[in-house]
Amino acid sequence: MALTDTFVKNVKPTGSATGEKHTDGQGLYLHVKGVGKYWRMSYRFTGKQKTLALGVYPAVSLAKARARRDKARELLADGIDPSTAKREEKRAKADAAAHTFELVARDWLAKTAAERAATTQNKITSWLEKDVIPFIGSLPMSAIGPRDVLAALRKMEARGALDSVHRVKQVTGQVFRYAVAIGAAERDVTQDLKGSLAKAAPSHFAAITEPKPLGDLMRSIFAYGGHPNVVAALRLTPLVFVRPGELRTMEWAEIDLEAAEWRIPGAKMKMKADHIVPLSTQALALLRCMHPATGHGKFVFPSLRTGERPMSENTINAALRGMGYAKEVHSAHGFRATARTIMDEVLGERVDLIEHQLAHAVKDVNGRAYNRTAHLPARREMMQRWADYLDKLRMGADLIQLKTA
Repeated sequence: MALTDTFVKNVKPTGSATGEKHTDGQGLYLHVKGVGKYWRMSYRFTGKQKTLALGVYPAVSLAKARARRDKARELLADGIDPSTAKREEKRAKADAAAHTFELVARDWLAKTAAERAATTQNKITSWLEKDVIPFIGSLPMSAIGPRDVLAALRKMEARGALDSVHRVKQVTGQVFRYAVAIGAAERDVTQDLKGSLAKAAPSHFAAITEPKPLGDLMRSIFAYGGHPNVVAALRLTPLVFVRPGELRTMEWAEIDLEAAEWRIPGAKMKMKADHIVPLSTQALALLRCMHPATGHGKFVFPSLRTGERPMSENTINAALRGMGYAKEVHSAHGFRATARTIMDEVLGERVDLIEHQLAHAVKDVNGRAYNRTAHLPARREMMQRWADYLDKLRMGADLIQLKTA
């Protein structure tokens, strides 16, 4: 006889050590013990008698127990052992809990940290922690859909972070591809978001690219009266025109004062290739002056608060702003465009040497990338001519006119 809700609610244990079983039909029964009421299903699979646990009353009602029994019978009809299916489902839930977006993202960050500069690692970590993890971090990778990711990215769009939102989408996609590789996701769902985000207007780092205003800038730099470390970094920046992140993380171990070279390891470079910066006599003089002050530590330009970290990424730009140069006029990164333009259009330097010194991808006549020592003597002479030219501009010498066709 089938059970009723009233019976299930009111039935009491009789005190039997093994409890009492009250059948409902098709293998389902309620096992009543002194400690509780348990739903069970009795069935046979491959000739063996087996029992499937379906839950505990009252958390699992009679109706829910019957639904679970019916689902188990469907599996049996398909030749599947419901006990095995239940274990696999439990394992899948455990795997999902162990592979939330946050856990997978942090694992990916740790596994790939050696592939990027520390500054980039910190920036990507900050993006994920601020803009993605708060919204989908607790969700299993396998349960996240394109709309979940888009909802998080839309919040960045809403606050106007149009430049960063596309980069964060790319990073999120990298996390998903890593998840696919370790079996935590089926695919990269960010591929479905193409064309769904607003495009940022193209922008370039502001730069002075004319000799006269560059001369004014050089005089302002030499008149700047900030902290000695900042003064030295500010004066060295136009001489070497590397990326700001590369300059501020310059280490004494990378400097060979005798060879007049700064050898930057590929891990710090945007293109991940080792790079050599020939040092002009002016650059060498600056570094020799810095050595007594910071040569005992790791960084040439340590943080003003602690010598254990490099100078802040905003230090040079802050100095430029303090000198009256707005971000729309010139930036720390802009010294690269300054050198690229004037060395080509004014000084007539070879474009391939300039590009190589900027650490851009330059190929030989056979299409192969130049190695770090390519044309080093010629680049050394070019860097000295550039430093001398900057001195001339600063001292107000006659400007070299733009070359004509």
